[in-house]
Amino acid sequence: MRAFRKYAQANVVLQDSVWSWLALGQHHGLPTRLLDWTYSPLVALHFLTADEALYDQDGLIWRLNIDRTNAALPAPASQLLKREGASVFTVDMISLLGLHDARHDLAFDAEMGWLERLEQDTGQPFLLLLEPPSLDQRIVQQSALFSMLSNPEADLEGWLQDHPDAAQRIIVPADLKWEIRDRLDQVNVTERTLFPDLSGLSQWLRRYYRSRAEAQSAPPDSAERLSPEDERKQPG
Repeated sequence: MRAFRKYAQANVVLQDSVWSWLALGQHHGLPTRLLDWTYSPLVALHFLTADEALYDQDGLIWRLNIDRTNAALPAPASQLLKREGASVFTVDMISLLGLHDARHDLAFDAEMGWLERLEQDTGQPFLLLLEPPSLDQRIVQQSALFSMLSNPEADLEGWLQDHPDAAQRIIVPADLKWEIRDRLDQVNVTERTLFPDLSGLSQWLRRYYRSRAEAQSAPPDSAERLSPEDERKQPG
């Protein structure tokens, strides 16, 4: 993270906080302790169907219960949420939790030390939900949310097993993926809208014309996907 901050100065964050830099790095593909979530079930389905090479496999969506996740927070964190009338942390809020740490101003990333110290008090890892700053339209369009475990050695799968009431597994059968993808395209949930830049436009066009070419080359007796225009013409 220090190296990323050093070489990314041209992309200055509004607040020189490790949390702001973590969000920026995660947004641009840097491996971090953050995990991407979304408030939108449609966005979740988009990423579920983003890789056509996996269409022969069932998909999985995790639905996280924010209230039950927050119930496992240590007292200082849960009290801050209650005081702010919030259900998730912002960068400003989460930085407040490190302000009284004795090592806060000694190093760029020292403000993260309170995480593991609070974990020692509670005796188990806890999961923080962080709403990232609106760095660009990608984050806004994707209704983005991040999560991070207090301990870098902990894993989310283990945490979910210890808190079974905090999340729900939703299995999406493989044979529904093409239909889901078609319907997402009809309501304009695509790479072009979720990644509103030239990269997103290129991804969308590549997928659209590849799928169209494959449909045109399919044998006459094969099951073909309907285009959005054709599907709207179907009775019922």
